[in-house]
Amino acid sequence: MSVDVVTFGCRLNTYESEVIRNAAASAGIENIIVVNTCAVTAEAVRQARQSIRRLARERVGAKIVVTGCAAQTEPQTFVNMSEVAIVVGNEHKLEAKFWAERRDVLRRASFGLETEEKCRVNDIMAVRETALHLVDGIEGHARAFIQVQNGCDHRCTFCIIPFGRGNSRSVPMGEVVAQVRRLVEHGTLEVVLTGVDITSYGSGLPGAPKLGKLVRQILRHVPELERLRISSIDSVEADADLLAAIADEPRLMPHLHLSLQHGDDLILKRMKRRHTRAGAIAFTNEVRRLRPGMVFGADIIAGFPTETEDMFARSRDLVDECGLTHLHVFPYSARPGTPAARMPQVPPQLRKDRARLLREAGAAALRRHLDSEVGARRRVLTERGGIARTEQFTPVRLSAHVEPGQIVGVTIADHDGQRLLAA
Repeated sequence: MSVDVVTFGCRLNTYESEVIRNAAASAGIENIIVVNTCAVTAEAVRQARQSIRRLARERVGAKIVVTGCAAQTEPQTFVNMSEVAIVVGNEHKLEAKFWAERRDVLRRASFGLETEEKCRVNDIMAVRETALHLVDGIEGHARAFIQVQNGCDHRCTFCIIPFGRGNSRSVPMGEVVAQVRRLVEHGTLEVVLTGVDITSYGSGLPGAPKLGKLVRQILRHVPELERLRISSIDSVEADADLLAAIADEPRLMPHLHLSLQHGDDLILKRMKRRHTRAGAIAFTNEVRRLRPGMVFGADIIAGFPTETEDMFARSRDLVDECGLTHLHVFPYSARPGTPAARMPQVPPQLRKDRARLLREAGAAALRRHLDSEVGARRRVLTERGGIARTEQFTPVRLSAHVEPGQIVGVTIADHDGQRLLAA
């Protein structure tokens, strides 16, 4: 009997799913499936519900526990599903004590639970601290993730995530460094720092250290670490130490994923973003000056309320003007309770059409990057399924089997439009 975790959404959820798996297994819970949900779009919630129904059909007798951001923001949606045994909010899902306490409740779940017992979702805004959870690695992943920050103090008009994650809070630097050292001692070659708003790291900690200082401390105190990555950042919050580390720390990987969201200044203002179009372009230009070869990914929303054709065109043009390579495109999804949901909406089909055009622009940019890599010699981190990643996070199809979790040198022979092909 086992503890299985099905993960939706971001890298932070991937990390937290491993914490959940370990905590539930250590509590002696058996034959459960934990669905760790995402709330960023209505489609993500729909997919989670669909998955729950499918799992209930395929794993008769297994108890289904639902947690994550969608469970936090709309718990009643999942409480009302007969397939679900317990709904758990984000505050409790990582607590070993909680899972130990729920063991007996889960055993009784097949007989039906009262709503009060079935739902354990507290006020996430009341949470003031975040703890570092020890994970030796993540099942199926060649790299390890470390949650250094959680929550968000900003209130972008389209975003429901602060109501699922709470306000920003950070893990002390010493604990992060110790966990990186522990992972390296267990054989980890690449570590990814992750969080909800990682560039707000340090607010609330003594001395308010910034993300750049954390990066410096990790690389200084864990010299055996081969590779360090940072997940999605807000460019307007990038501090001087972080830029200096990008410039002179070769073990900090040359890949940044930017939370851009749009390329038109009026839309950015209506989104309540803090950067401008010119600021985004200037940031990518400056980072490339500091670190030639830096590759950028970005989140961009298509069809935000009030978006005109000209506004959309400026967003699409940003792909080239910022030199974006790995694009993550979202058709705008109205989330109940957010200010953007009350703004004049772009028709759904038009949102989808614009998202398709953005993805096409992203695919063309990726092909240009892949073309530029042919003939290059790269050090890649091997993953499962014959895939590896370059330092710039570009996927590579290997020509021969290599065990996951190794760093090897390869020559790039060609590409298939989506990934590089090793000789």
